[in-house]
Amino acid sequence: MGLLDKLGGVLGEVTAAAAPALIGAALAKTNMGDLQGMVEKLKQGGLGAQVQSWLGNGANMPVTAEQLKAALGDERVQQLAERFGVPVDKVLELLSDHLPQTVDQASPNGKLETDENGSD
Repeated sequence: MGLLDKLGGVLGEVTAAAAPALIGAALAKTNMGDLQGMVEKLKQGGLGAQVQSWLGNGANMPVTAEQLKAALGDERVQQLAERFGVPVDKVLELLSDHLPQTVDQASPNGKLETDENGSD
């Protein structure tokens, strides 16, 4: 049983408010470190417009599994799939479905709320 089994069950049955903590916990076990690390990788991978929409107050732009794979690269996607305990296509589907609202909820003031470092 992987973390995705737990995450998928929780996301399917409780409010989406739990998603940031669960996705953050899974990311903590990767080389991205946390949600902020994921956001930075996506920006660097050409998804800056989508990320800004998730951080801002307007509508969240969607992101496809293909866009995530291209932005993160095969190695990071493989690592995420291993951490979530599911195949690559499933982890990409999960992230494309839940990452926009997860980042949105974790950034009520337009910035991700982390204690790490306040760099932009």
